[in-house]
Amino acid sequence: MSEQRGAYVPGTSGMAGSSLLFLREEEMRLAQDLLFFAYRDFTNAADVVLEELGFGRAHHRVLHFVGRSPGINVSDLLAILRITKQSLSRVLSALLEQGYVAQTPGRADRRQRLLTLTPTGMALERRLYERQRERLTVAYREAGAAAVDGFRKVMRGIMDDAARAYLDGPHRAVREPRIHSA
Repeated sequence: MSEQRGAYVPGTSGMAGSSLLFLREEEMRLAQDLLFFAYRDFTNAADVVLEELGFGRAHHRVLHFVGRSPGINVSDLLAILRITKQSLSRVLSALLEQGYVAQTPGRADRRQRLLTLTPTGMALERRLYERQRERLTVAYREAGAAAVDGFRKVMRGIMDDAARAYLDGPHRAVREPRIHSA
Protein backbone atom coordinates (compact mmCIF):
# COMPACT_ATOMS: atom_id res chain seq x y z
CA MET A 1 0.00 0.00 0.00
CA SER A 2 1.46 3.39 -0.89
CA GLU A 3 1.90 6.19 1.59
CA GLN A 4 -1.36 8.05 1.11
CA ARG A 5 -3.03 10.42 3.48
CA GLY A 6 -4.84 8.30 6.07
CA ALA A 7 -3.51 5.00 4.72
CA TYR A 8 -1.97 2.31 6.88
CA VAL A 9 1.69 1.84 6.09
CA PRO A 10 2.89 -1.72 6.76
CA GLY A 11 5.98 -1.87 8.97
CA THR A 12 5.21 1.44 10.66
CA SER A 13 3.40 2.30 13.84
CA GLY A 14 0.29 3.62 12.19
CA MET A 15 -1.26 5.84 9.61
CA ALA A 16 0.57 8.01 7.12
CA GLY A 17 -0.41 11.66 6.94
CA SER A 18 -1.75 13.92 9.62
CA SER A 19 -5.49 13.43 9.25
CA LEU A 20 -7.51 10.34 10.00
CA LEU A 21 -10.76 12.05 9.10
CA PHE A 22 -10.74 10.50 5.65
CA LEU A 23 -10.87 6.78 6.34
CA ARG A 24 -11.55 4.67 3.32
CA GLU A 25 -13.24 1.30 3.40
CA GLU A 26 -9.88 -0.49 3.28
CA GLU A 27 -8.75 1.22 6.50
CA MET A 28 -12.04 0.32 8.17
CA ARG A 29 -11.69 -3.29 7.00
CA LEU A 30 -8.15 -3.33 8.37
CA ALA A 31 -9.43 -2.02 11.73
CA GLN A 32 -11.97 -4.83 11.78
CA ASP A 33 -9.25 -7.39 10.97
CA LEU A 34 -7.07 -5.97 13.75
CA LEU A 35 -9.90 -6.23 16.26
CA PHE A 36 -10.71 -9.81 15.29
CA PHE A 37 -7.09 -10.99 15.44
CA ALA A 38 -6.33 -9.09 18.65
CA TYR A 39 -9.44 -10.54 20.31
CA ARG A 40 -8.54 -14.06 19.19
CA ASP A 41 -4.99 -13.87 20.51
CA PHE A 42 -5.87 -11.92 23.68
CA THR A 43 -8.56 -14.40 24.70
CA ASN A 44 -6.42 -17.40 23.76
CA ALA A 45 -3.94 -16.44 26.47
CA ALA A 46 -6.64 -17.20 29.06
CA ASP A 47 -8.45 -19.92 27.10
CA VAL A 48 -5.60 -22.37 27.72
CA VAL A 49 -6.03 -22.06 31.50
CA LEU A 50 -9.83 -22.12 31.30
CA GLU A 51 -9.82 -25.26 29.17
CA GLU A 52 -7.73 -27.09 31.79
CA LEU A 53 -10.57 -26.46 34.26
CA GLY A 54 -13.42 -27.24 31.88
CA PHE A 55 -14.42 -23.57 31.74
CA GLY A 56 -15.00 -21.22 28.84
CA ARG A 57 -14.95 -17.51 28.12
CA ALA A 58 -18.30 -16.92 29.82
CA HIS A 59 -16.79 -18.21 33.08
CA HIS A 60 -13.86 -15.86 32.57
CA ARG A 61 -16.13 -12.86 32.05
CA VAL A 62 -18.04 -13.67 35.24
CA LEU A 63 -14.79 -14.05 37.21
CA HIS A 64 -13.50 -10.79 35.76
CA PHE A 65 -16.54 -8.66 36.52
CA VAL A 66 -17.24 -10.18 39.94
CA GLY A 67 -13.57 -9.63 40.76
CA ARG A 68 -13.73 -6.01 39.57
CA SER A 69 -16.95 -5.34 41.50
CA PRO A 70 -17.03 -7.46 44.67
CA GLY A 71 -20.58 -7.66 45.99
CA ILE A 72 -22.15 -7.11 42.55
CA ASN A 73 -25.71 -8.33 42.37
CA VAL A 74 -26.87 -10.81 39.76
CA SER A 75 -29.08 -8.24 37.98
CA ASP A 76 -26.16 -5.86 37.49
CA LEU A 77 -23.95 -8.69 36.26
CA LEU A 78 -26.64 -9.69 33.76
CA ALA A 79 -26.79 -6.09 32.52
CA ILE A 80 -23.02 -5.97 32.01
CA LEU A 81 -22.73 -9.36 30.31
CA ARG A 82 -25.93 -9.05 28.27
CA ILE A 83 -26.65 -12.73 28.43
CA THR A 84 -29.82 -14.55 29.41
CA LYS A 85 -30.57 -15.52 33.00
CA GLN A 86 -30.42 -19.13 31.87
CA SER A 87 -26.91 -18.73 30.42
CA LEU A 88 -25.66 -16.94 33.52
CA SER A 89 -27.28 -19.56 35.74
CA ARG A 90 -25.33 -22.37 34.04
CA VAL A 91 -22.02 -20.51 34.29
CA LEU A 92 -22.59 -19.20 37.81
CA SER A 93 -23.75 -22.60 39.09
CA ALA A 94 -20.47 -24.18 38.01
CA LEU A 95 -18.41 -21.40 39.59
CA LEU A 96 -20.41 -21.61 42.83
CA GLU A 97 -20.27 -25.42 43.00
CA GLN A 98 -16.54 -25.50 42.40
CA GLY A 99 -15.86 -22.82 45.00
CA TYR A 100 -14.72 -19.93 42.81
CA VAL A 101 -17.63 -17.59 43.59
CA ALA A 102 -19.59 -17.04 46.80
CA GLN A 103 -23.16 -15.81 46.95
CA THR A 104 -24.74 -13.95 49.87
CA PRO A 105 -28.16 -12.31 50.31
CA GLY A 106 -28.38 -8.52 50.11
CA ARG A 107 -28.48 -6.53 53.34
CA ALA A 108 -31.50 -4.38 52.47
CA ASP A 109 -33.21 -6.85 50.16
CA ARG A 110 -32.64 -10.46 51.17
CA ARG A 111 -33.85 -11.62 47.74
CA GLN A 112 -30.80 -10.03 46.13
CA ARG A 113 -27.87 -12.32 45.44
CA LEU A 114 -24.52 -10.60 45.94
CA LEU A 115 -21.50 -12.20 44.34
CA THR A 116 -17.87 -12.19 45.41
CA LEU A 117 -14.85 -14.25 44.51
CA THR A 118 -13.63 -16.78 47.03
CA PRO A 119 -9.87 -16.98 47.68
CA THR A 120 -9.76 -19.77 45.07
CA GLY A 121 -11.69 -17.58 42.64
CA MET A 122 -9.36 -14.65 43.27
CA ALA A 123 -6.36 -16.84 42.55
CA LEU A 124 -7.88 -18.08 39.29
CA GLU A 125 -8.95 -14.60 38.20
CA ARG A 126 -5.43 -13.33 38.97
CA ARG A 127 -3.87 -16.18 36.95
CA LEU A 128 -6.10 -15.38 33.95
CA TYR A 129 -5.39 -11.65 34.30
CA GLU A 130 -1.64 -12.23 34.39
CA ARG A 131 -1.77 -14.30 31.19
CA GLN A 132 -3.56 -11.49 29.38
CA ARG A 133 -1.52 -8.76 31.05
CA GLU A 134 1.61 -10.20 29.43
CA ARG A 135 0.16 -9.52 25.97
CA LEU A 136 -1.04 -6.04 26.92
CA THR A 137 2.29 -5.09 28.52
CA VAL A 138 4.27 -5.98 25.41
CA ALA A 139 1.79 -4.23 23.12
CA TYR A 140 1.65 -1.08 25.28
CA ARG A 141 5.44 -0.88 25.54
CA GLU A 142 5.88 -1.24 21.79
CA ALA A 143 3.14 1.29 21.01
CA GLY A 144 4.12 4.03 23.46
CA ALA A 145 2.06 6.32 25.68
CA ALA A 146 0.38 8.33 22.92
CA ALA A 147 -0.77 5.16 21.17
CA VAL A 148 -2.09 3.72 24.44
CA ASP A 149 -4.15 6.87 24.97
CA GLY A 150 -5.39 6.67 21.39
CA PHE A 151 -6.27 2.99 21.83
CA ARG A 152 -8.35 3.82 24.91
CA LYS A 153 -10.17 6.55 23.02
CA VAL A 154 -10.94 4.26 20.09
CA MET A 155 -12.13 1.43 22.35
CA ARG A 156 -14.37 3.83 24.31
CA GLY A 157 -15.71 5.15 21.00
CA ILE A 158 -16.71 1.63 19.98
CA MET A 159 -18.52 0.98 23.30
CA ASP A 160 -22.06 2.03 24.04
CA ASP A 161 -23.01 4.54 26.74
CA ALA A 162 -23.72 1.83 29.32
CA ALA A 163 -20.23 0.35 28.98
CA ARG A 164 -18.61 3.78 29.26
CA ALA A 165 -20.72 4.53 32.35
CA TYR A 166 -19.59 1.25 33.92
CA LEU A 167 -15.94 2.09 33.25
CA ASP A 168 -16.39 5.54 34.75
CA GLY A 169 -18.30 4.19 37.77
CA PRO A 170 -17.26 3.82 41.40
CA HIS A 171 -16.04 0.21 41.03
CA ARG A 172 -12.88 1.65 39.45
CA ALA A 173 -11.71 2.88 42.84
CA VAL A 174 -9.08 0.69 44.44
CA ARG A 175 -10.60 -1.22 47.32
CA GLU A 176 -9.83 -4.24 49.38
CA PRO A 177 -11.62 -7.33 48.09
CA ARG A 178 -14.13 -8.90 50.45
CA ILE A 179 -13.20 -12.52 50.94
CA HIS A 180 -15.89 -15.10 51.62
CA SER A 181 -15.02 -18.68 52.25
CA ALA A 182 -16.64 -21.26 50.01
